[in-house]
Formats: sequence, structure tokens, C-alpha cells
Amino acid sequence: MDNDDLLEREVTNDIIGAFYVVYNKLGFGFLEHVYNAALERELLARGRAVARQVLVQIFYDGEPIATQRLDFIVDGSVVVESKSTERLPPNAQRQTLNYLRASTLEVALVLHFGPEPRFYRLFHTRKEFRRADRKVTDSSVGAQSQATPP
Repeated sequence: MDNDDLLEREVTNDIIGAFYVVYNKLGFGFLEHVYNAALERELLARGRAVARQVLVQIFYDGEPIATQRLDFIVDGSVVVESKSTERLPPNAQRQTLNYLRASTLEVALVLHFGPEPRFYRLFHTRKEFRRADRKVTDSSVGAQSQATPP
């Protein structure tokens, strides 16, 4: 997938840019809520719609069984999860991918405010098409990572 084909490219570029601005101003060592407050301000200054601490329902066999809290949804289209640990927990990307699967959104960013700034771009697409008399859903899952500013 080349850069022109990225889902939500404009929004994710703005989020990643805001992430690096916040990291460069604050550095490493604050708690996650500090970075989230600064990131929200930076995104709002860029004209982005920001929803924080968004609850999504988790379904099992069509029935709601739990809710999960997402750090951000930006412009109603991109899930953003931030971490401010020394090392990114091994399950952070999987957990965020599950958030996408639980929602109708297709793109997420994991922003790691660690000793070195790093982001992970995740996607889970749902392409629906008809075959004979039934609807088939094709899901694609993937991840991209970058350690240095674009």
C-alpha cells in the first residue's frame, strides 16, 4: 500500500504531526493524561474534531457484553491510543486493533510517548460485496510503524 492509498491519510498525517509537536515540547517522562491534554489542544488548533474517552460497546453473538474506553476518536474516523511507558506493552497494538474490530472505524494510531517517539498505524477494513444470494465481508488487518518524523 503506497502513501497515496492510505485510509484517512490527511487526518492521520495531522495526528502524527501533532504527536511530534507535543513530544518535542514535553519530551519523555510525563503520565499519559498530560500528553493527551496537550495532544487534544494541538489537534483542536489544527481544526480537528476531537472526542476523548469515548465508550464503545463490545458485542458477543449480537448482544452487548461490555464497554471499552478509547483515548480519542479524531474527526469521527480515526481511533487514537496513547502510551507513555518506557517500553510499549506487547499487547498495545492488538488491543487497539480489537477496538477497531469492535467499532465501525477502520484506522487507528498508537502513539508511544516513550524514550523515543514512535507511532503505529493500524487498519481493519470491511469490504462488503454480494455473491449469489448472500453478503460476504472481507476483512483486512494490518499495521505500519515509524520511529522518526515523516
